[in-house]
Amino acid sequence: MDLNPHAEESYAHPRICLFHVLFKAAALAFYILSALFVDSFVIIFVITVLLAALDFWVVKNVSGRILVGLRWWNEINDEGESVWKFECLDQEVSASYSLMKYSSCFLCYFFFSSMARMNKKDSWLFWWTLYLTAAAWLVLGIFSLIRFQADYLLVIGVCLTLSIANIVGFTKCRKVTFGVSSDAKKQIQAFASQTIASQFTSRLQSAFSV
Repeated sequence: MDLNPHAEESYAHPRICLFHVLFKAAALAFYILSALFVDSFVIIFVITVLLAALDFWVVKNVSGRILVGLRWWNEINDEGESVWKFECLDQEVSASYSLMKYSSCFLCYFFFSSMARMNKKDSWLFWWTLYLTAAAWLVLGIFSLIRFQADYLLVIGVCLTLSIANIVGFTKCRKVTFGVSSDAKKQIQAFASQTIASQFTSRLQSAFSV
């Protein structure tokens, strides 16, 4: 028997959450501690930027899609213009709605399993670590500026740029796809209700048929 019915929700994807935080913490920790253990600026630059780049890739392609159901990327069109592309979980569900209209079991399974991927704690961790990481790099940048460490400002500038790029990308994605989310859910709910009613009617007719 559960003695605490209001127990806090646990993380749905603990391993993904770990890697979402791991490279951020590693880049910051290495940069801060390198002043004590590493004398070569080249080594500090390469390793710190490498860890920040790995974090950028993990957030953009893995944790963003799994923890908050969002994905973004940037393309250059035929006219040479930069174009933002966004994807959200409900858009995938909506696409499956139009493609799988006659496969109700698969559609319902796809919808509910996709929605199960969303978790409040996962989402909270995702967004707050994005903001806090950028804030940490900004603070370190201010310290380097005060100490006139131009070379270290270069390292921080690269890491801060990668961090802000993900913040901007996912924030834009969330705003653009916010309206699509409710529409997709309404489509799925309407189709599920229609399918259940249709199956119930057909079974009722077959039961009373001679």
